[in-house]
Amino acid sequence: MGKMLGGEEEKDPDAQKKEEERQEALRQQEEERKAKHARMEAEREKVRQQIRDKYGLKKKEEKEAEEKAALEQPCEGSLTRPKKAIPAGCGDEEEEEEESILDTVLKYLPGPLQDMFKK
Repeated sequence: MGKMLGGEEEKDPDAQKKEEERQEALRQQEEERKAKHARMEAEREKVRQQIRDKYGLKKKEEKEAEEKAALEQPCEGSLTRPKKAIPAGCGDEEEEEEESILDTVLKYLPGPLQDMFKK
């Protein structure tokens, strides 16, 4: 009642001790809860692994690692290979075709024009 009238709050001599005990109890409960969840998650992972083994499935991390490794390996004849991986001789064929086309066109031009283009 003293508190409501603006007076000082009644002090419990054991209040600090009780508060410490309460905090300790909360910490202990939190640790027990975390331990319980860790055990449950370990059980779940064990069941998941059994299912993976039974059906020949892989973990996501394993799948991603394999896919990444597959992307890093050069694929022969792949349409998505980088330009640096083009085998030697592939680019030369286009130039040879262009030269033969130019020669074919020059054959049909009159003599003086052929001389101008050949120089």
